[in-house]
Amino acid sequence: MTTAAVWAAVPLIGGLGAVLRFVVDRTVSMRIGRAFPYGTLVVNISGALLLGLLAGLALSPYWALLAGTAFVGSYTTFSTWMLETHRLGEERQFWPAVANIGVSLVLGLAAAGCGLWLGMRL
Repeated sequence: MTTAAVWAAVPLIGGLGAVLRFVVDRTVSMRIGRAFPYGTLVVNISGALLLGLLAGLALSPYWALLAGTAFVGSYTTFSTWMLETHRLGEERQFWPAVANIGVSLVLGLAAAGCGLWLGMRL
């Protein structure tokens, strides 16, 4: 794959990741319908699992860039996670804000580890 092809593929694949993030977040949020940001949690945990899987597959540098950085990087969202945690804090929902951080970190690391384990076995 040439450098020009990679440059052309990054925004396309990144766009797909961003659209999928929107769809998953909205679908989960609409089904659960609570103030806690479950949609973002599901997106980030599934993204951690996918990134771990990709790391375990030991892709070529170009494919790792496209799949890991362009797609998963656009799919997952650190900024929304922090903004939603801040919003919970502003609304004086201290325990949900702490839970959002703790659960996201624990489940994210576990999901990435599981993905890595699976990827190394494929």
